[in-house]
Amino acid sequence: MESKAELKELAKLFLKLGVIGFGGPAAHIAMMQSEVVSKRKWFTEQHFLDLIGATNLIPGPNSTEMAIHIGHEKGGWKGLIVAGVCFILPAVFITGIFAWLYKQYGQLPEVQPFIYGIKPAIIAIILVAIYPLAKKSLKSTELIIIGMIVLISSLLHINEIYLMFGAGLFALLLACVRNNKQNSVKNLLPLTVLQITNTEITAAINVNLFWIFLKIGAILYGSGYVLFAFLDTELVSTGLLTRQQLIDAIAVGQFTPGPVFSSVTFIGYQINGLTGAIVSTVAIFLPSFVFVALLNPLVNKMRNSKLFSAFLDAVNVASVAIIIAVCLDMGKDTITDWRTIFIAVLSIVSTFRFKKLNNAFVVLGGSLIGYLLSLL
Repeated sequence: MESKAELKELAKLFLKLGVIGFGGPAAHIAMMQSEVVSKRKWFTEQHFLDLIGATNLIPGPNSTEMAIHIGHEKGGWKGLIVAGVCFILPAVFITGIFAWLYKQYGQLPEVQPFIYGIKPAIIAIILVAIYPLAKKSLKSTELIIIGMIVLISSLLHINEIYLMFGAGLFALLLACVRNNKQNSVKNLLPLTVLQITNTEITAAINVNLFWIFLKIGAILYGSGYVLFAFLDTELVSTGLLTRQQLIDAIAVGQFTPGPVFSSVTFIGYQINGLTGAIVSTVAIFLPSFVFVALLNPLVNKMRNSKLFSAFLDAVNVASVAIIIAVCLDMGKDTITDWRTIFIAVLSIVSTFRFKKLNNAFVVLGGSLIGYLLSLL
C-alpha cells in the first residue's frame, strides 16, 4: 500500500485520531483498534495484539509507536512517516497555541468544563476496544492466570516494563521446558546513534534541549507521569524550567488530545521560543520512529517461532491486563459523581449498541454533555 490515495487515507485517519485522541495511550490504542481492525479490516485482532505487545517492549510513547507501526505495515517507509507525523501534529499544534498564550498572558485558558465529560466517554471507548482483544489473547488457562497476575500487579503499581518482560520470559521458559529445548534470547533492539546537522537553530540552548529530549525519548518506559519525573530532574533541578511551568505543562498534556509527549512542545517554547519547541518535539519523538523501523520486521518472525510465539502471547496478555488496569484507575479518578456516572453509562451503552459509531462523536458528545451538566 504505497499509492498516493492510500497514503492520503493514512494521513486522514491519523490526523483525525490526533485531533480526537483524548484520554492517554490506552484510549488512543482503543481508537486505533476500532478504526483499523473493526472498521477497515486492515489487521486481524491477533496481529494488532502482536503490534501492541511489541510496542510495549520498546521505550517511548506507546500510542505514537502504534501509529508508526500501522503506517509501516500499510505504507512502508512513507506510511511510517505519514502515520507518525500526522498523529503527532495536531497535539503539537494545539500545545503550541497554549504555549504561546501562556507565554503572552502567564496563565492557561479555562477548559475544564469541556474536559469534564470527555474522560468518562473515553472509558467507554477503551472497554469496547479491549473486549475483543482480551477474548483473542486469553488462549489458555496458563495465559488467563498470567493475565490475572499482571492485572493485580499493575493495580498495585508495579512497573509495567517489569510486568511485560516478566510475563514474556515466564511463558518463554515454560515453552522451553515443554519442548525440552534450550534457547538463548538475543537482543532484538540494536542501538542507533543519531546526529543532528548544524543549522541556524542549533544554538547552544537548543543543542542542550535536543540531547536532553533525545535521551528521554530513547530510554523512557512508562506513563506520562514518568516523563514528568524525568523532566523535573533534567530541567527543573538544573534551572532551565520552573516547577510551576512544569506543573502547567502537565496540565496541558492532560487536557489536549494526542500523545502526552507533546507537552515537551510547551516546555521547549517556554525555554527558548519557537525553535526550542521545534527542537524539543523532534528530539523526543525521533527515537520512536527509529525503534519501530528496527522492530517492525521482527514481529512476524517472532510469531512464526514457537518459542517467541509463546513469549509474544504472554506479552499480549500482559498488555491487555495493563490497559484494563489503566481503565480501572481512570474510572476511580474520573467517575466521582452522578454526572460522570451518567456520561459513562450513556457512552458505554452507545458504544456497545452502535459499534460503527465514530469515536469522534463519543468524545464530542461526552464533552458537550459534560459542559451542559456542569452548568447545573
